[in-house]
Order: sequence, then structure tokens, then C-alpha cells
Amino acid sequence: MTKNYIGTKIITAWHEERDGREGYAVKYEDGYMSWSPKETFEAAYRVIEGDAQSLTFGDAVAMLKAGMKVARSGWNGKGMFLFLVPGSTFSVNRPPLLGIYPEGTQIDYCPHIDMKTADGKIVPWLASQTDVMAEDWQVLG
Repeated sequence: MTKNYIGTKIITAWHEERDGREGYAVKYEDGYMSWSPKETFEAAYRVIEGDAQSLTFGDAVAMLKAGMKVARSGWNGKGMFLFLVPGSTFSVNRPPLLGIYPEGTQIDYCPHIDMKTADGKIVPWLASQTDVMAEDWQVLG
């Protein structure tokens, strides 16, 4: 039985013509090489470096999970970006958790997204409707 699939992977690609057809040579992380017609390639992939980036929110989340920093080109503040804080386990040793749990209690800290603000502070971040629907997300170097 056939099934439909969707995937996100980081590849390296460059323009390459084959048999008079415009397209892209594609190199995957494991070294596998392939070729894709221009229309097929451009419907499936978006640039994640330089000024031509225009990622969706889903793309941005995938990049966060891959350990990258992301930001919207439409954000006003300079130097703002998002990053993924991985989950961890730690022992309670200070407020406010010390007022909720006994000292030494093991807490599972879930993965979440934080933002570096324009003034250099770190805050927990939640997406707005505008952020979710935007297609101006970019991967930062």
C-alpha cells in the first residue's frame, strides 16, 4: 500500500542542467547525490542561508530542533533570535521552585523555546498568530 510522506532535511544543492533541462544537483548529508528538475526542487526546498531566506514557521521549528537559531526578518529589534532550550533534570535548590517542592526534589525541565531580546535578555517565548503564519523566518549563522 502506498502512503504520502513529508520530510525536512538539510541538503546542499546547486544549479545544474541535464539533458537540456534546468534543475539542481543535490547532495545529502550522507553523501548521496541526486538531481531534481527545477520546478520539483523549488516546490520542496527553501534557502536557509543568506538574504534569500523565506522560511515558514514549520521550517523554523525544524531548524530549532536541529540546533539552529532563528528569527523573523520582520522583527524590529536588532539581535533578537529564538533558540531551543533542551530538556534536563535538576534538583530544586532555590525559589520559586523551592516554595513549591522540597529542596533536592528532582524536576524534569521540558524542552522549550527562549528568545534573546534586543536588550540582551533571555525570556520564554510563545508564538503569536502572526508569527505562525509568517513566511519571513530566517536561520541565523
